[in-house]
Amino acid sequence: MQVSDTNTERAGGTAGVRRLRADQARRIADILRHQIHAGTLGDTLPSEQQLATEHDTSRNTIRDALALLRDEGLIDRAPRVGTRVAARKYDHGLDALLGLQETLEGRGTVRNEVRAGQLITAPPTVARRLGVAPGEQVVYLERLRYLGEQPLSLDLTYLAPEIGVRVLDHDLAHTDVFVLLEQLSGRSLGSADLTVEAIPADRHTAATLDVPDGAPLLMLERLTRLDDGTPVDLEYVRMRGDRITLRGSLSRGIPEWKVL
Repeated sequence: MQVSDTNTERAGGTAGVRRLRADQARRIADILRHQIHAGTLGDTLPSEQQLATEHDTSRNTIRDALALLRDEGLIDRAPRVGTRVAARKYDHGLDALLGLQETLEGRGTVRNEVRAGQLITAPPTVARRLGVAPGEQVVYLERLRYLGEQPLSLDLTYLAPEIGVRVLDHDLAHTDVFVLLEQLSGRSLGSADLTVEAIPADRHTAATLDVPDGAPLLMLERLTRLDDGTPVDLEYVRMRGDRITLRGSLSRGIPEWKVL
């Protein structure tokens, strides 16, 4: 069933239930967004009529869904050209402890603009999380990270002092800190505590990452330890939400009440 000029549509397969066209458009946009990121649609999307038939909806609803994706910067639309993918995001896995260069291996050259690399007095929270004495110095790094010529993230990193001062002697423009930590410590990285939230880009960060003021960023906070449990790296990473997708695989453990 198709409705071309109303603001409600029948939900697919549910007799007697009608939903706002905006709800339907949002649902379809979610499906199309996934297909774009997965590369299953190619560089050009099917026509409005083909999409309307596939999703059992009206062309007006498809137009609304495509408008949502256009506003996200994922697609471009032009007369006689159709709808094309404007930009694809890069996957950043959440189920492996990898640096950006390791994560994007094979996607292009990752380089770092090192904006700061110095010893500073650790703020109390940083000292506590890195397990150093109050007032002790730690190494502070600030790097703007690029894939090719495109800025992807702004990384603010605090390193435990003993290993951090040795990191400063190495090529931070072309080498992941994670790689250096393992090389210099002689140990593998073991685990990390991770928090991810969405934040708007402040004016300075927006200019640095080449995004509009207030653009959505992925804020990743991560405390990384060596395999013996020693905390070595606390970082706050602002990632461009229009270029990076966080992705992982999860499994459901057995709840305690079921074990009992």
